[in-house]
Amino acid sequence: MKKTVTPHSQTLKDNLTQRLRRIEGQVRGLQKLIENDTYCDDVLMQVASVQSALNGVAKKLLSQHMQTCVKTRLAAGDDAVLEELDTTIERLLKR
Repeated sequence: MKKTVTPHSQTLKDNLTQRLRRIEGQVRGLQKLIENDTYCDDVLMQVASVQSALNGVAKKLLSQHMQTCVKTRLAAGDDAVLEELDTTIERLLKR
């Protein structure tokens, strides 16, 4: 993984942090459901909820990435960023 630093606005950081904390709570809830022998279908519905929340974080980050990093690198003549973006999108869609 590259060690590139991308400055994000405080608003974006706050939004993503809040989302990730909520997801963290959902995952802890999943652990409790498993420990308490909760009905499998109910656990699976909660798993789907966590996956959806993570997808929301990914979409937000991807949008930000395209609007900032990709745009900047293209303006600088770095077309290699398009291949990188394509790989990133493929990985996100494999889920």
